Amino acid sequence: MSAIRSPLSDEARSVTGEALQGALVDLIDLSLYAKQLHWNVIGRTFRSVHRQLDEVVELARRFADAVAERAVAIGVNPDGQASTVARGTHLHGVEVGYLADEKVIRLMTDVLAGVVTRMRTRMDITEQPDPVTQDLIIGVVRELEEQHWMFQAMV
Repeated sequence: MSAIRSPLSDEARSVTGEALQGALVDLIDLSLYAKQLHWNVIGRTFRSVHRQLDEVVELARRFADAVAERAVAIGVNPDGQASTVARGTHLHGVEVGYLADEKVIRLMTDVLAGVVTRMRTRMDITEQPDPVTQDLIIGVVRELEEQHWMFQAMV
């Protein structure tokens, strides 16, 4: 089989590939984290929090696919295996059992802030080596910041 080639230099592909891999791990992890909270949230605002968490899951999964496909397009093989995500996670696990809606809102606000911060670093890192990837990451940041705002507004 022939390898996928990109017009990016080896150095640009390496920097961009690392940024995309980190983004992929964050997005897969975020989707799993939000789904875990989605299944276990309880409280007065259950329904709205439950639905908002599904929005986070959907956007994280959609962007994880876009990020992985961008990596392949530049000749970098993405790795979204559970073991890779577990090794690269920045998220703390969620306690087992039901979680009050207020706690879920705080957890998601904090987690989204961390993911956005890391994505903004990737956005800066990819500006020179690959503006196309930077554009993709800008889209991720835009939607994650909107979710971050929405969870903050629930408090």
